[in-house]
Amino acid sequence: MHNEGKCNASFIIIILPENLTVKLLSYTKSYLLLLFFVNTIQAQQTITSTLMHDGIERSYIVYIPESYDQNNPVPLVLNFHGYTSNAFQQMNYGDFRSISDREGFIIAHPNGTVDLVGNTHFNVGWGTSQVDDVGFTNALIDQLTLDYLINEERIYSTGMSNGGFISYELACQLSDRIAAIASVTGAMSLPTFENCNPQHPMPVLQIHGTDDGTVPYEGGVISKSIDEVMEYWVGINNCNTNPSITSIEDINMSDQSTVEHFVYTNGDRGVTTELFLVENGGHTWPGSIINFPVTNYDIDASEEIWKFFSRYDINGIIQTSSQKALEFEFNITTSPNPTSDFIQICGENLTTSSIQLVLFDVNGAIHHLVDSNIYKCHKIDVSELSNGIYFLLIKDETTGNHITRKIIKI
Repeated sequence: MHNEGKCNASFIIIILPENLTVKLLSYTKSYLLLLFFVNTIQAQQTITSTLMHDGIERSYIVYIPESYDQNNPVPLVLNFHGYTSNAFQQMNYGDFRSISDREGFIIAHPNGTVDLVGNTHFNVGWGTSQVDDVGFTNALIDQLTLDYLINEERIYSTGMSNGGFISYELACQLSDRIAAIASVTGAMSLPTFENCNPQHPMPVLQIHGTDDGTVPYEGGVISKSIDEVMEYWVGINNCNTNPSITSIEDINMSDQSTVEHFVYTNGDRGVTTELFLVENGGHTWPGSIINFPVTNYDIDASEEIWKFFSRYDINGIIQTSSQKALEFEFNITTSPNPTSDFIQICGENLTTSSIQLVLFDVNGAIHHLVDSNIYKCHKIDVSELSNGIYFLLIKDETTGNHITRKIIKI
């Protein structure tokens, strides 16, 4: 059943985020009820729909940007709510709609089911429900690809708290459909961590406060620590173990928190594993219009998540048109990789163009350079190089098209 409607007038709503009921006593009275106006939406569509899965009627809210063209495939962002919350609240609290309008992707906000103690949730193996939320998400993607023209190589998952937990579960159990995930104040449940089986390198972004009292940064009885989660995905993605660390400018000193951005680079297929660590940050969505203590305003979580997602499809980092052209024109292969002795570069019709090969290390030092026509294949001896990560630049000097391959010396 599909119930379509448009929001054409501003109205007042009350948003009670996840776990608010247990925290109200510690908040000042000004935070007991947060009221805000939803801006008038004219051409965009907000559609509430349902589908049946495992005998349960499941509901979800879809946001369609004004720019949507049914003749052009668009990315899909799944935006999951937290424990005790719902799709409507998440659509407003972890809000991507203005970004969707600008960038042209569709957002789906699924509703969880009620657990054994009466709270809405997504099942990540805590034993409170036998509901198959991975299967439901798979069915939801199927339905959305029937209803809209979705680019199935660009389906992403994010969410708040329990929504972050289910995003990790999808990265582990539905990686054939999910291109990248981002978690805000969520983590990996112990069952998710113990049974994770991703089928491809998975770009992962985590946003977490050090003073999160609901999902502690240090982990606990229901979740792994954030450091353990990062370490796990750095290993899965084969990223550099030493991150680059950037201190984000403290543009809002009144929010009582600061941010550092950790980026683990050079993963397989170009993926990264990333963390925005919010020092003194609480169980909140940075940048949200709803200002709960302690909400950071040095970053906008929704903007950072889309910036992260936009770099990847299910095959890894999205290639530029010049990279795709070079791949298509010459069908280039590099093997074996990892290697201990040599790397061989082969391609069709390589003699028709001047191909430059440059092998360099993570510090930029060049270890091999060929700047001339190559006949079908070229072998590079790496036996004398130290073990580690290297990069091979392959460039067509006639067209300027180029690609870079990561080479692992063992």
